[in-house]
Amino acid sequence: MHKVLVSACLLGQPVRYDGRASGHPDLLQQWQAEGRIVPLCPEVAGGLPTPRPPAEIPGGQGAAVLEGNAQVLTITGEDVSAQFLAGAQLALALVRRHGIRIAVLKSGSPSCGNVLTYDGTFSGTKVAGEGVTTALLRREGVQVFSELELEAAELALKQL
Repeated sequence: MHKVLVSACLLGQPVRYDGRASGHPDLLQQWQAEGRIVPLCPEVAGGLPTPRPPAEIPGGQGAAVLEGNAQVLTITGEDVSAQFLAGAQLALALVRRHGIRIAVLKSGSPSCGNVLTYDGTFSGTKVAGEGVTTALLRREGVQVFSELELEAAELALKQL
């Protein structure tokens, strides 16, 4: 049975920056019952507390953070890139350990966003981009979906 890496907040765990969860879609409940889910919050795994100040990537590009060309900054200007990178590495270790090829991660997140991320101005503006963890997992060949793309994730899982 193929495992799926899933953002812990999507499973009802209160690990988001604001201390909340993001929901528990039915498909994820089904996968959880089947024993497919490997949960992770990369930000918490990387050493950040809950709650924590919101963080964004100026320019919104997680790949640039991986390459050392951008930082992940909190709203107060603290550089939390090291924690984001550590969390991404832990996600990669889980992917390798479990042979994971599919991930469902939180949309818009500076760690987990897969299509859009916040632009670093803390104005609510999103730009085309991906989070740090998503960028690293894609380099490993993992297909990354958001909670808004569960049907596509389910189809991809069936095709493995």
